[in-house]
Amino acid sequence: MGNETPLNPALEYLQHRTRRHFFKESAAGIGAMALSELLSQDTNAAGSTAIENPLRLKSPHFAPKAKQVIYLHLTGSPPHLDLFDYKPELVKRNDQDCPDDFLKGKRFAFTSGVPKLMGTPRTFKRYGKGGVWLSDALPNLQKVADELCVIKSMHTDQFNHAPAELLIYTGSPRPGRPSIGSWATYGLGTENQNLPGFVVLISSGVQPNGGRNSYGSGFLPSVYQGVQCRSKGDPVLFASDPAGLPRDLRRKSLDTLNALNAMQADELGHPETLTRMSQYELAFRMQTSVPDVMDISKEKQTTLEDYGAEAGAASFANNCLLARRLVEQGVRYVQLFDWGWDFHGTGPNEDIRDGLTRKCATMEKPVAALIRDLKQRGMLDETLIVLGGEFGRTPFREGRTAKGNRLGRDHFPDCYSMMLAGGGIKGGMMYGASDELGFSVAENPVHVHDLQATILNQLGFNHERLTFRFQGRDYRLTDVAGEVVKPILA
Repeated sequence: MGNETPLNPALEYLQHRTRRHFFKESAAGIGAMALSELLSQDTNAAGSTAIENPLRLKSPHFAPKAKQVIYLHLTGSPPHLDLFDYKPELVKRNDQDCPDDFLKGKRFAFTSGVPKLMGTPRTFKRYGKGGVWLSDALPNLQKVADELCVIKSMHTDQFNHAPAELLIYTGSPRPGRPSIGSWATYGLGTENQNLPGFVVLISSGVQPNGGRNSYGSGFLPSVYQGVQCRSKGDPVLFASDPAGLPRDLRRKSLDTLNALNAMQADELGHPETLTRMSQYELAFRMQTSVPDVMDISKEKQTTLEDYGAEAGAASFANNCLLARRLVEQGVRYVQLFDWGWDFHGTGPNEDIRDGLTRKCATMEKPVAALIRDLKQRGMLDETLIVLGGEFGRTPFREGRTAKGNRLGRDHFPDCYSMMLAGGGIKGGMMYGASDELGFSVAENPVHVHDLQATILNQLGFNHERLTFRFQGRDYRLTDVAGEVVKPILA
């Protein structure tokens, strides 16, 4: 690729169509008769050159700051005002009616009428040399505050879970677009041909709000979609050989399939044929490589304790440790989804007091351990960590639970916080700000398209040039918007 945008697979195929193909496939067949002997003597001159590994290692547009990404998605969206964004004025005005000016023209998922303002019940302090504000729900992240960049001015266009999640991952609130992990592997390929370039790990037993579209390949060839792995049971579903099929026979059957697929690829040039060949081969190699990398029992006991991980279990802690092991082995993009962050206050686990304390205990210890672990191994500078939800939570009580004993917040797209670390991002800093009550962005707004542009920038891409032609026009992750957030770059 060099410094150019990757070609559309169909155009790459056409570049390989030579005069030999024209004569061979012409209706009269004269060229085929005349050249048949020559072609039989020069098999490499035919379509074999068109068959390339779509996951081959490629070069970005410019020198990258990050080689790989670990994206930690807190599905349901955490209450940022109780974790990252301290609002003393909101605390002072707790339980007052929300001012009309903040409600006019606004729609909320479960709140109507005039809600009550709700200041955080959590205790906030500043940590690290940069004085990053963090709440008492994050005791372990407090210890790595100098590695954190907290963006307090995020905003999105969607206030319902699935559309907001799709927007932040695919650039569109509707299904059908490639996810950011797919764009990364499309543009860069993968360093380890025995492992997927894009791996997905899901904890808490619930799929993402956007379903598989949140890590799908959309209109990109399906070889670039995320491969879901599991920390308990078979690491990858349906990758094992059927009962009674020896590995050598499996190898022979794949060789036969590849020969047939190669003939079809040479004749038709459909990119999904190459995808099928690549996926068959990758699945064969994964049968030995994936179980090894997914086996955390090989880790030191001190490492397991630092993460709070347990061999054989299924947890967010296990997945954070697996994310380190995967990027260490050359996986380009690792996506974690952890359900349980929808803090409406409708149940005991959704109260922003005890419920948030319990939920954060499952998250922030392994995240802090991941940051320390990568730094100790000299990998933090080349690994970008992103943590956050699909939107924020309201500065007032959620309507359905406003008169109850539990404290919860509604969905809120206008202003929220996300956290980044490593991968060429400045640590020990906060960027942007919300207003004194947390209703809107007061300075340095960062839209989800800006976050996407920044992630691609750290991987070495100009987000406007990483495109794919589909249905007659070029598409990109950031649609027609997005600016790199340069002040946070190291």
